Amino acid sequence: MKLRISLVVLSLILSTLIGLSFSQRLDSQADGAEKDRLLIGLSMDTLKEARWQRDRDLLVARAESLGASVLVQSANSDDTRQIQDIQALLSSKVDVLVIVPHNGKAMAKAVKMAHEAGTPVIAYDRLITDCDLDLYISFDNLRVGEMQAQYLVDTLPIGRKSRLVRIYGAKTDHNAVLFKQGQDNILAPYIASGRIEVVHEDWAENWKPEMAKKITNAAITNHGATFDAILASNDGTAGGAIQALLEEGLDGKVVVTGQDADLVACQRIAAGTQAMSIYKPIKNLANRVAELAVAMARGKPIIVRKGVHNNQVEVPSVMLEVTVVTKDNLRETVIADGFHAEEDVYRNVSDPDGK
Repeated sequence: MKLRISLVVLSLILSTLIGLSFSQRLDSQADGAEKDRLLIGLSMDTLKEARWQRDRDLLVARAESLGASVLVQSANSDDTRQIQDIQALLSSKVDVLVIVPHNGKAMAKAVKMAHEAGTPVIAYDRLITDCDLDLYISFDNLRVGEMQAQYLVDTLPIGRKSRLVRIYGAKTDHNAVLFKQGQDNILAPYIASGRIEVVHEDWAENWKPEMAKKITNAAITNHGATFDAILASNDGTAGGAIQALLEEGLDGKVVVTGQDADLVACQRIAAGTQAMSIYKPIKNLANRVAELAVAMARGKPIIVRKGVHNNQVEVPSVMLEVTVVTKDNLRETVIADGFHAEEDVYRNVSDPDGK
């Protein structure tokens, strides 16, 4: 019995569901028999950011509640090390391999290695390209970029040209490309009409805040304090940009976007130095990955309704929804969900209600 993942696509014209099945390379077990203890391998790009530490802890907890153990490796944003980590996980005979890739293209080699070992692979949050990937689970990253850009369009003043600095993520991260593409979808007509002018733009290597700070410093050096907003693709790069603004006395005077709803970002939103972030319910993502990994390990069929092309195949994909977080809805989003505690979010704000 081979494990199968079915990709179910909703046709708007026919209003019918069409199933596309994808075979997996998991060795069959006797009918009705299951391993007493499943083993999931989790290879992570980095654990330097609070967001990824949270992902790890939630995924491990959920997997353990389902009767599986998780071996975790972190590559510190090094492709060579990540391949070595995956070799070690495969040597440990993991039943399923979950990868948060540093470089989505480079990890195609890891998928091939895993398949040669008979191990299915799930790409967690970041797509692995140019390979026969088994499953991809993430948030709708095009939508994330669109929501960031739409917030700016709705926030920037009407009646005059707005000047914009854009800070993209890591070129090695396929998500960074998708965020930019989503942003472009919204910004293109405004740039074409002259309402918005992009005065400076660059990619932040490995999503490093210090790189975002350098990009912002370069924008200030070349253009002075003449720009209205910084479209930063995540909260880490937003933090680097805001540090540069702070040093020039511009913090709170320039609209800065973000993503991930990190605690420090939510604190900045409450204080007024960051305008918005994108809240991605990490618990939902981590739990879903753990559940699907366990199902795959047990040879159970998996049905998904979307597919994403990774330059080689249409990868069965699960996409979760996201929410814009601003000063006005912190309590209704990240605090209400228990993502952050209210006292932590407003720790640096003397009057949270603005009275």
